[in-house]
Amino acid sequence: MAGRFFPAALMARRNLTRTKMRSLLASLGIVIGVVAIASLGMFGVALQYSFTQNLGNVGNQLTVYPNSGENITELTERDIRTIRREASPTATVSPVKTRVEPVSYNREDAVRETIYGVEDAAALYEAKEGRVSPFRSGALVGSNVAEEHELHPGSQITVNGTSVRVRAVLEEGDPFSSTNPDNRIIMPATSFDQRGYSEVYVIESTGTQANETAIGIRDALNDREQRVFVQELGSLVDTIEEQFQIINTVLAGIASISLLVAGISILNVMLMSTVERREEIGVLRAVGYQKRDVLKVMLMEATLLGFLGGIAGVILSLGAGLAINHYAVGDAMAVFRLPNAWYVGAAFSFGVLTSIVSGLYPAWKAASEEPVDALRG
Repeated sequence: MAGRFFPAALMARRNLTRTKMRSLLASLGIVIGVVAIASLGMFGVALQYSFTQNLGNVGNQLTVYPNSGENITELTERDIRTIRREASPTATVSPVKTRVEPVSYNREDAVRETIYGVEDAAALYEAKEGRVSPFRSGALVGSNVAEEHELHPGSQITVNGTSVRVRAVLEEGDPFSSTNPDNRIIMPATSFDQRGYSEVYVIESTGTQANETAIGIRDALNDREQRVFVQELGSLVDTIEEQFQIINTVLAGIASISLLVAGISILNVMLMSTVERREEIGVLRAVGYQKRDVLKVMLMEATLLGFLGGIAGVILSLGAGLAINHYAVGDAMAVFRLPNAWYVGAAFSFGVLTSIVSGLYPAWKAASEEPVDALRG
């Protein structure tokens, strides 16, 4: 077997080197196709990773709302106790009150803003400027509010006609988190007259634990009627990852069109080679080469075109992947993660397979020539 394989490979290499430019151009199509598939795949993976990294910190968060569709406008103290009971001992449970009040910044005209009342602000937020704890009076403002109105610890704002001192400017929050304070004004819950709560934030240690807590809360509070909605941000993360996988598949499908074009190029090159070498093939058949031997040589030529083009494409793809991950993720070595390796391997395999399939008809045509007819040509 080996004795028949290597002569075919040597002969195929010799035939390809006789028309170097034509072979190079045919192989270049495979290079471009492999780079297109692998690079677009890695680009999609980098975007998904970058996006889900931001979402990863909120996968363990829940938000419990009253169901206004059932005329339930607030959560009671009893509801809060039930939620605390269903949460794990290590969970952070933060009931929140809200009201809409006229707010004036730096003696400007008052605008109506939502004011958030939080019992334990230190459990949810960290200060960028000033101090969060103890929090018995004053207000905490988000970074966007502070930047827009030039507020700092010690600044005064007016809430519903009452002057309130800013105690701290809070650190930027995760844009996907329910607790994100960037555009909020937060005051102590004790400054609110209302007894009920508008929502409850539950932060668990893991996404799995958050899911279990969500199920427990729904079972406990929605037994007879649907009194609350429980928003699981972990489900949002899963949904977004599924959408990204679809996007990645579509990108790879679009890129694979370039390999089909490359396959047509190889088909053309192989057909031309068959016509040009008709007499040579006739001689080979006349001296004892069987159909399968000719078929093997021609297929080996197509395989070499695909293999060499695929190798070059893989090398260029890894270079492109290093750049993509450096700028999109901030970690060039992320190119070696498993999804990226899958895209590179799939692109290489598809490139070689495309070459072999494109060489089937020319190889069959060459092998089917009768020796007498080939010599006469």
